[in-house]
Amino acid sequence: MLRAWLVCASLLLAAASAVAQAPVAPPPAAAAPAPPATPKAWSSMTPQQQQLLHTYQDKWDSLPADRQQALAKGSQRWLSMTPEQRSGAQQRFTQWRAMPPEQQQQLRQRWQQFKTLPPEQQQRVRESFNRFRQMPPERRQELRRQWRQMTPAQRRSVGQHPPTPRRNPH
Repeated sequence: MLRAWLVCASLLLAAASAVAQAPVAPPPAAAAPAPPATPKAWSSMTPQQQQLLHTYQDKWDSLPADRQQALAKGSQRWLSMTPEQRSGAQQRFTQWRAMPPEQQQQLRQRWQQFKTLPPEQQQRVRESFNRFRQMPPERRQELRRQWRQMTPAQRRSVGQHPPTPRRNPH
């Protein structure tokens, strides 16, 4: 399952980078770097957040401000999830922890690559990924097989010549 996701993510990112006909413009020179994160006071979090992060309480003040902010934001997000969403997140986290460090690094790089895409292109990648996930398993397997057989040049051209939609024979 995880391997399938990686193949799919690679396919989508490669297709997305191939779609980009024009180079991405660098950020404007006037854009200032993000200001440093401000420390998050333990007492400023809700009791639910504190309960969720209780293992960090004793060392909270020694954590870097950006780590405090990330943990607080993550706990807030967790608390807003449905039980089904939490279950899925736990499964993904378990899969992540089981990955070799090299694979984790590869995914981090792909995520960073995705974040550099323009918003419209990110949306196209998300839509393609969702279409892929909705395909029958046999069709996904066939696409993965085809992808593995392609040369790098063929993979790059995938996004330049999108396939015509398959008609349902029904």
